[in-house]
Formats: sequence, C-alpha cells, structure tokens
Amino acid sequence: MRAAPVVDGAIAGAVGSAALNIVSYLDIAVRARPASSTPEQTAGRLADLAHVDLGPEDQAANRRSGLGPVVGYGLGIAAGALFGALAARRRIPLPVAVGLLGGGVMASSDGSLAALRISDPRTWRRADWVADIVPHLAYGMAAAATWRRLRPPSRRGR
Repeated sequence: MRAAPVVDGAIAGAVGSAALNIVSYLDIAVRARPASSTPEQTAGRLADLAHVDLGPEDQAANRRSGLGPVVGYGLGIAAGALFGALAARRRIPLPVAVGLLGGGVMASSDGSLAALRISDPRTWRRADWVADIVPHLAYGMAAAATWRRLRPPSRRGR
C-alpha cells in the first residue's frame, strides 16, 4: 500500500481535530463553563510515565498547558492515519465513517483518561457526556468529509 491513503487520513484527522477544538471552545463560550484540565493532566501523567522532567513547577505547568493540546492533535491525526490505512481500498458509507472516526477517537481519549486514572467516565453526568460526545461527533463529521474530499471514489484503490 502506498503512503497516500495514510497521509490523506492524517490530514483528515488534523481537520477533525480542529473541528473538535472549535466546537469545544464554542461550548465553553456559550455555556460559560471552564476549560477542561484533562489535556494538561494527560500530558503531565504521560511525561511522568516516560520519566520526562518538565522542569520547575511554574515551567512544568506551562509545558503541560502546551503539550495537552499537542497530545490531542496527535491522537486525532493518528486516528485519521489509521482510518486511512484501513479504508484505503474500501468504500465506507459516510455515516459509518463518521461513527468510526468520532467514536474511535472518543473511545481512545476517554479510555486514556480512565487508564491514566485522570477521570472515570462511569461517573460522568449527562452534561459531561454531551460536552464529550458533541465535539467528537464534529471530529468524525469533519474528518470523514475531508477523507471523502481527498479520496473520492475514483481515487480509492490507487
């Protein structure tokens, strides 16, 4: 398999990640809710697990703040690349692609939060789930639409 489907998938994942962030920030603005601290906590926990010293606490806090979104984009781009590898020679209906992409990233993200003991999704309230599902749906829709744009049926299988 050539790299083009994986690269196209990664591009679709980057677009999906941007859409996820836009929807999340709009939710913060509309509901006047605080931003989630889980990206920074995830970056900190991953740094700890990798035995990476982020420096004195004031610098470490800034580094976690910068690395949190990078980890999120990395997950979104990697998920898109994986989708590209798996979908390269198949025609996946758009609603299925949206579900696979959005649901896959949501499961990976929420599973990571649970595995790293940052949050337990089993304890989330309805508002917490809505704040999680809607941006991941936006990710899935934007990534799937971008995939379709980059890989129209006439290009698949090449």
